[in-house]
Formats: sequence, structure tokens, C-alpha cells
Amino acid sequence: MVHTHRDYKRSLQLALGITAFFFMVELGGGLVSGSLALVSDAGHMFSDVLALLLSLGAITLAARLPTKERTYGFRRAEIFAAFINSLLLMGVSAIILLEAYQRLTAPVPIQSSLMGAVAVIGLIANLAVAFLLHGSHNLNIRSAFLHVIGDAVSSIAVIGAAVWIAFTGQVFVDPLLSGFIAVLIIVSAAGILRETIGILLQFTPRSVDFDAVIADMTSVAGVSGVHHVHIWSLSSDINVLDAHVWSCEQDMGRIGELKMEIKKRLEKYHIHHSTLEFECEECKNCAVVEPVERHPEQALR
Repeated sequence: MVHTHRDYKRSLQLALGITAFFFMVELGGGLVSGSLALVSDAGHMFSDVLALLLSLGAITLAARLPTKERTYGFRRAEIFAAFINSLLLMGVSAIILLEAYQRLTAPVPIQSSLMGAVAVIGLIANLAVAFLLHGSHNLNIRSAFLHVIGDAVSSIAVIGAAVWIAFTGQVFVDPLLSGFIAVLIIVSAAGILRETIGILLQFTPRSVDFDAVIADMTSVAGVSGVHHVHIWSLSSDINVLDAHVWSCEQDMGRIGELKMEIKKRLEKYHIHHSTLEFECEECKNCAVVEPVERHPEQALR
């Protein structure tokens, strides 16, 4: 896991430098040209700067070794960063929507040539940063990547608006496109936000079929049932399982074999960290899953 973090740390550093520089370029260009879409794009790029800073900080923290006080280290720092990034995206988009509405009711003149030229530069910067960050399954990196992709789409829309204004003189397209882009960003950010909340609240990962996990565990020869099964994600790339396993086996060697077989079956669900407590008799206060097909929910108790 740490190897992945190191791979993207350098990419995040380069992306941060590129984004910070072109944020200043776009902001200056937007103020001079009078384009709200360009200023909005610069605002979005500023949120990219903050998002990349959060992601870089989270990766640095996550790479730290566990301690006696923090036995999991800072693995969840990346989830917290993704959560903040999502909220930031939605907040910036809401501000853009408000400003777009005001511009629609009170249009202002725009220098379309400068607007388009600066937007092209911004697009090149966004594509370069997106290339540096693409391909990661890490939720933190994905949230930062989403920031940049949203900004790239925004730059394309600004370029289109600049061309339209240059040929028609209709400046209303500038705030109209800004509002449309803001809505798209909010929808995308909401998806990341939902995933981070699910991890923070320790929901079963969406990629894991709970019933299938129970069925695989109870189908191991020698396992009579399971209960107190809890599956959650420590971070975007680490799934964890805790469970009580009921077995009539008395031989410790055989119990060790059962444990290894269960852990092996859990790997296909990307569960590589599991704690299995074996019991030699049925828990008096817990319902045992038997058969699983009829009572899979009993494994929770």
C-alpha cells in the first residue's frame, strides 16, 4: 500500500506546482477579459490547489508507520482528505451557480479573444495534471483527479463560449455554461462524498457482496456457522472483516487450517485483513447462520 502512495507523491507535487501557476494565469486573464466563466474556472483551479495540498498531506501521513497510540497509523487521512475535497468542490460550484445567475440577469461585456486564449492554456495545464494522476484506485487520488477533470471540462466549455461570443456577441452563453459545469461538478462530487461517508461510517464496501462472503465462509468443511460478522473499509484500498466462527473441531492444528482456508476465500473480496474468533459451541446470545440462504441477516448478530 505504501508503494502506491510513494508512486503518486511525486506526481502530486508536480501537479500542485503546475496548477498553482496556471491558477494565477487564469485569474488574471479572467479579471482583464471580464469573463465570469474564466474567473469561475480559476476559482475551480484554486480548489484544485487546495485539493492537491490535502491529497499530498494525506499521502504523507498515510505513509507513517503505526504507533502504540495509533495502531492503524494514518490510513484514514486519505479518506478525510477526499471528504473535505468533495465538500470544497460542492461549495465552489454553489458559488459559481449564484454568480452565473447574477450574470444572466445583468450581462457584462467580455473580451472573447483573451478569454479563449487563457482557457486554452488552462486546458493544457489541466490535461497535464490529469495525466499525472490518472489510473489510481485510491479514493483520495481519485477525488483530486476529479477536481482536475472537472476543471478540464470547464476549460473546454470556456473555449466554446469564447468562440460563440466572438462570432455572435451573445455574452449570456458565458454564465450559462458556467452554471451547467457547476451542476456537473456537484453531481460528480456527490458520488465521492457518498463513498467517503460510507467508509467513515464503516458501511460494508459497495464492491463486497455480504451474503456471498457468509456463504463462502460457512461452506468451508468443518465450519458450522458464523455470527458477529462485520465488514468495512479502513481506507479506499483496505477491506477488513471481523467474525465469530462456530466449529466443532477441537484440534488446534485443524482450526488453523480452517482459518487459513477462510482467509484464502476472503481474498477474492479484497479482504486481506481479517480477525476470526473460533468458538467450540454455539453462542447463546447469537443466532447462527444455518442455512445461509434463508437467514443471511442473522450473521450480523
